[in-house]
Amino acid sequence: MELTSKIWRSLNRLPPFPATVHKVTCLINNPDSSLSELVEVIRLDQGITANILRMSNSAYFGLRYKVDNVHDAIMFLGKQNVLRAVMTAGASRFFKDTPGYEVEAKDLWEHAVGTALMSQILAKKILKHEDPQLFTAALLHDIGKIILGEFVSEKYHEIKNVMSVRSCSLLGAEEEVLGVNHAGIGGMICAAWRFPEDIQQAITYHHRPDCHPVTASPVPWLIYLADQACLMMGIGVGTDGLSHHRLDEAMSRFGFTNKDFEEATTLLFAELDNACELIGIVQPKAA
Repeated sequence: MELTSKIWRSLNRLPPFPATVHKVTCLINNPDSSLSELVEVIRLDQGITANILRMSNSAYFGLRYKVDNVHDAIMFLGKQNVLRAVMTAGASRFFKDTPGYEVEAKDLWEHAVGTALMSQILAKKILKHEDPQLFTAALLHDIGKIILGEFVSEKYHEIKNVMSVRSCSLLGAEEEVLGVNHAGIGGMICAAWRFPEDIQQAITYHHRPDCHPVTASPVPWLIYLADQACLMMGIGVGTDGLSHHRLDEAMSRFGFTNKDFEEATTLLFAELDNACELIGIVQPKAA
């Protein structure tokens, strides 16, 4: 009971998500908003502004001209890419080392970015279009580890023992030992940050999309596929390891073949090569 109380207190101490990101999202979703309104909102957050300019000049966005101000960044990137850049810049500030999951902040962040990029590759192949909400949910899918990491570390041996003796997943061991799991905590964090319920639910069920109450929603399944692809490729692997129990089910749900999956992972390798500036926002902790 005391451990659960500590977890809730830690959750309540988490800083709010940058208001700039929510304001930008509202403006981009409003067809009547203007370029000048976007510029003024973004300029108020110096950290996000610096990272947007840094990302705008990266190979990932492939702009032909060097961008040195927010106005030009928005004009050349387009609204959806601006939203992606702002969301990435805003989310990056929350990532830190999570010793309980045997992963450093830079690796956890690389896994987050990789999963977000893979979610868009899958969306284009399966849904025939990219999905900004899916990108956000995929980027934040493991955010619960930021809170739960210290408690997993405290109970490390007990959790490892449960996983070994019962042959259960990390998620199941977390639930048994801590009374909560990182996916559920992640959904709660996004609720506290006032993200849409679809994003909250997708994060809560990203390990168990078969338990999602809205069975017709493809989002938790796509995040699951993207997450598993990154784990299989060794992108930010920690205690999670490989746990692709429902991989075949997820692929068959979309009529996705092994060849399709291999092609998608090949595309992800290329995307990651171009996304070094996005990944580099979170730096290794100084020794």
